[in-house]
Amino acid sequence: MLYIKIHQLSERKFKITQIAKELKISRPTIYKYLGMTYEEVKQLLEDPHRKAKKLDPYRDWIIAWLEEYPHLSAAQIRDWLLERYPDMEVGESTVRSYVRELREIYQIEKKNIVRQYEAVPEQPMGKQLQVDWGETKQKTRDKKEVRLYFIAFVFAHSRLKYMEWQDRPFTTRDAIRCHENAFQYYGGRTEEIVYDQDHLITVSENAGQLLLTTEFQSYVNERKFKIHLCRKADPESKGMIENVVKYIKGNFADSRIFSNIDDWNKRALQWLERTGNYHVHQTTKKRPAEVFLVEKQHLKPVSSLLSFESNHKQSITRNVGKDNTVRFKSNRYSVPLGTYNSATDNQVYIRIKTGKRQTLEIRKQPDGEIIAEHLISLEKGRLIQNRNHTRDRSKGIEEFKEHLISKFKDQEQGCIYLNEICLKYARYRRDQLAIIQRVIREDSVWIDDALTQCLKKKLYSANDFRDMVQYCKNLKVSPVKAKMNDSNGHKRAKNMMVRTRSLEAYTTILGGAAK
Repeated sequence: MLYIKIHQLSERKFKITQIAKELKISRPTIYKYLGMTYEEVKQLLEDPHRKAKKLDPYRDWIIAWLEEYPHLSAAQIRDWLLERYPDMEVGESTVRSYVRELREIYQIEKKNIVRQYEAVPEQPMGKQLQVDWGETKQKTRDKKEVRLYFIAFVFAHSRLKYMEWQDRPFTTRDAIRCHENAFQYYGGRTEEIVYDQDHLITVSENAGQLLLTTEFQSYVNERKFKIHLCRKADPESKGMIENVVKYIKGNFADSRIFSNIDDWNKRALQWLERTGNYHVHQTTKKRPAEVFLVEKQHLKPVSSLLSFESNHKQSITRNVGKDNTVRFKSNRYSVPLGTYNSATDNQVYIRIKTGKRQTLEIRKQPDGEIIAEHLISLEKGRLIQNRNHTRDRSKGIEEFKEHLISKFKDQEQGCIYLNEICLKYARYRRDQLAIIQRVIREDSVWIDDALTQCLKKKLYSANDFRDMVQYCKNLKVSPVKAKMNDSNGHKRAKNMMVRTRSLEAYTTILGGAAK
């Protein structure tokens, strides 16, 4: 039937492209059948020695699926086959060409499910603003590639646009700052702002119950505008801003060379005045800038920039990690030891200082004292650490050791002994000293004797010292005190009167009788 239809259209003077479009088949297939006679085609299809194809054993399955569900893609067909035959090994391109061939032979046209739209009435002036985010890759002057991020705004009535760029991903605070800049650019705000369900502003939308991020909710409460969130996987519901994002990517950003972010934002504003807001809009047939002159009168006035956004030097918030570092552009930058505190908020503010080399300034407050400053590394995965931010471990050990030495009567011998232990167990100095500290706290009476014996026997270990203290303790008295007791005992013995008893007393005790 395919052969016949091709020849019928050819006899009606249809061109090859027209035949391919009419029958939804490829041009090579048309050329092949036009160059063959009916008998040759019949013989080809009936030839038992025709080269078998890998998917021929599943041919009936595939045809049945295509006839029942004409909209199925080759990727879906492959997934269904793998679901029924898990051990099958077949490539995507093989399935794609096989399905395409079956569609041509059996004239199964792929029917795309088309979503129906209705025209949306024009929004009143000052009613709605739509917002969305995007990103691009731009070439630099030295032929490298950088990723840039932007936020776009558009008025639903006048189509007046605004955008702002960053060379890093947006945070919620960045989004708030850009909103404030947009309100200043427009000279007011709308009653309602439309967003996608972006993680920067929303946590969830449960059947209309909006749950915004804490920071953005506070901002909405202060600015008092209404929020409309689009449903998930439904970008068409905010088609205006979607088109603006495409327009920015395809017109302003396309093939433009990036030098630095400040210059890029300056050129973006110039493009808005020159092109984005000046050219006649294809739907309204009016210039957005001219329509906005009337719409501006319907905007809600806004006060001056919020206090924490009034600083024109952009501050970025970051959280301090447990290792007292801050992550920025795939690197870790150190902050002073003790900045991290599990019981408090560990948020800090970082700011990029431009110059011959870009510098990263870290503060606890947006306008507070700089607690750390680092040159920004162009590499990735590095730890950039200031030596002043690390722990002075030697100082702590020395203080610990001096404290223990003071517990010995002979501090000179104690110093020699502890120095030898710290030298022998350099990696475990603190552990060794901790054991000695525990021994001193529990059995301080015996430590001087144990020190003498350990030095004499060259036992330089905290465990040996502990065992020696226990050995001296087991002797009941220390050798020093035993000597003192002996000398005093001899003196007392000279003046001691010994009481004697008669023999009768002992026999009475033993129960015997006197003779």
